[in-house]
Amino acid sequence: MTIEQIYKAFLECDSISTDTRKINSGCMFFALKGDNFNGNMFALEALKKGASYVIIDEKQYAKHDHCILVENVLHTLQALATHHRKKLDIPIIALTGSNGKTTTKELINAVLSTTYKTSATKGNLNNHIGVPLTLLEFKADTEIGIVEMGANHQKEIEFLSNIALPDYGLITNFGKAHLEGFGGIEGVIKGKSELYDHLKSHQKTIFVNDNDQTQIEQIGNYKKVIRFGSNMKMLSAQPFVVLQFNKIKIVTHLTGAYNYNNIAVAIAVGGYFKVDDDSISKTIANYIPSNNRSQIIEKGSNQIILDAYNANPTSMMAALDNFGNLNSSEKVAILGDMFELGEASHMEHQSISDYSQKFDINNIFLVGKLFFETVNHSDKIKRFKSFEDLKTELANNPLNNKYLLIKGSRGMALERVLDVL
Repeated sequence: MTIEQIYKAFLECDSISTDTRKINSGCMFFALKGDNFNGNMFALEALKKGASYVIIDEKQYAKHDHCILVENVLHTLQALATHHRKKLDIPIIALTGSNGKTTTKELINAVLSTTYKTSATKGNLNNHIGVPLTLLEFKADTEIGIVEMGANHQKEIEFLSNIALPDYGLITNFGKAHLEGFGGIEGVIKGKSELYDHLKSHQKTIFVNDNDQTQIEQIGNYKKVIRFGSNMKMLSAQPFVVLQFNKIKIVTHLTGAYNYNNIAVAIAVGGYFKVDDDSISKTIANYIPSNNRSQIIEKGSNQIILDAYNANPTSMMAALDNFGNLNSSEKVAILGDMFELGEASHMEHQSISDYSQKFDINNIFLVGKLFFETVNHSDKIKRFKSFEDLKTELANNPLNNKYLLIKGSRGMALERVLDVL
């Protein structure tokens, strides 16, 4: 069956699914495979639960007229997404980067949705499966699409760009993330810049911050560039970012100077797409972060910056810079292991351990096997090999009237600290 024929079936469906636990009546189910599962086995179950069609790639499971047999379900999902993207023919903005992707995507979507019918990546569905799923969620009335792209090795952003075919693109930053897969910071720069390479080769438009010299170097002499930053400036980040753009002062709910760049991108994109300044400023001011990303939470007598969604050396240093400079007499940093750093792991954890001591932070709790192996002799620092060890410490020595920073990689799940305080 051709992609065009599958597309006709797709247009009859109300939604898509890759999980039989989340079947909506009238959906199209893609029977994906993984190391420990085979979606083909659940094809009939999906139909019984209300799926209109199921896409499978093993003939023995084609036991119903609405089973569509293809050579490879994943490749079909990706090809169908690109076919749909071409049929819609709408402007698509793609973004990637080492830090701040999801917050930036949410800000851009919030700003543009004041004026347009937008659709954007949900959560962090930003990989070789998530990007196609995002594109297939775009409807006939969608006016602008926003696609987040993640990567942990080279050629991945190139691959995702060829699926989404973006008209506009931006990179939030280059940082020390996924060093194991990229092979060091130069590999990160090369891998993330694949988005720029794609846009340049297709004569599409790049957004770039005037203050990011590394990105400007990657763009080179390319002409279709929207440069921004000169019409805005940060006034404060104590603890929330306060900025001014076009003589308008915006007080945000986003903490940390590192979030200023994410906000600046959203303002620039909104301005380019003719969203009025009043709508932009009100939307930025009203945006409240969620999902463990730079959230400010009160728990008992403690005030907490919960930034536990993910971490790498660059974002960890930025968080410490911000937290260390906040005006508070009783500060505690709880930092969890950073993953996917490869051979640089020990050095980067030691570097963060050393760096944390520069600031006026009363206590620093380092959590996880990697931080446990670091060495220094500061009275400020306590190391815990596991979360359970930290939990015991907090039970025996409760924290009260403190200002806390909680940050670590997703696998550390440090939001669990909230249940212990």
